[in-house]
Amino acid sequence: MRRREFIAGLGSAAAWPMVARAQSERARRIGVLQSIAADDPEGPARMAGFLQGLQKLGWSEGRNVRIDIRWATANATEIRRDAAELVALAPDVILATSSPTVAALQMATRTVPIVFAHAVDPVGAGFVDSLARPGGNATGFILFEYGMSAKWLELLKEIAPSVTRVAVLRDAAIAAGTGQFGAIQSVAPSFGVKLSPVNVRDPGEIEQAITAFARSSNGSLIVTASPLVTLHRKLIIKLAAQRKLPAVYNLRTFVVDGGLISYGPDIVDHYRRAAVYVDRILKGEKPADLPVQAPIKYELVINLKTAKALGLEVPQSLLARADEVIE
Repeated sequence: MRRREFIAGLGSAAAWPMVARAQSERARRIGVLQSIAADDPEGPARMAGFLQGLQKLGWSEGRNVRIDIRWATANATEIRRDAAELVALAPDVILATSSPTVAALQMATRTVPIVFAHAVDPVGAGFVDSLARPGGNATGFILFEYGMSAKWLELLKEIAPSVTRVAVLRDAAIAAGTGQFGAIQSVAPSFGVKLSPVNVRDPGEIEQAITAFARSSNGSLIVTASPLVTLHRKLIIKLAAQRKLPAVYNLRTFVVDGGLISYGPDIVDHYRRAAVYVDRILKGEKPADLPVQAPIKYELVINLKTAKALGLEVPQSLLARADEVIE
């Protein structure tokens, strides 16, 4: 329901460029580099949160701000191309929506201010010098700390106690993929499970790996956070259902689309908070002086219909903790 409300409030993303062209020359300019496609409902939903945040701070598209958006995919070449195009427009600030988009933007500029709505380990990735003092042209919000990844295994064992084998879907090409897997691996022995890493480079690889993994019993999935995982989420959810694999995901959108259970930050809230940093930069503050912030809202979401299809009975203790239950 929340996603539909955001999209309804946002209107058609395709109309934004026409609005932008009609604006005053005095309007400030904001670039936005999305790491998901324009036809993915998650993109407009997140942008709605960002625009709502700007409006509360006195910025209105068509009046005093112009927004240029590039809807990319998880393809690195396309992201670099779009990053270069946005920087060439000379924006006052750019909103980046994931670690790969930040990396591409910093390859294109070290002077235009960048606010990332969510990134995993921005210090390790080299985006900032430290969380307290970013020191360069970027700042923003971390998606979560690696240690939180262990929570996914805890939830998985709580909702499916018989699980002894876990396939961890991750993007091994980014630091976050290795970091999340490492955090899960560190607690796996205490839960009595054996882990199997699964790369998510393309749909064929995902389907082949999950199909092979599902041939043995007592298996399940942990789906870590990455743009590639978000891009292929419908395939992953479909395969989990077909192979009768309980799966825990990193964001609510996976459960809305039919996944079993998720635990992670309220991603739309990140975009509202990013609007505050964009506002402060437009008013003269520097990214170097704005500390990187951690999430303040996490949400546990459970899909009871999916649980029933998997033959799982969700413990009342887990239902009582859930922020949202989809029936």
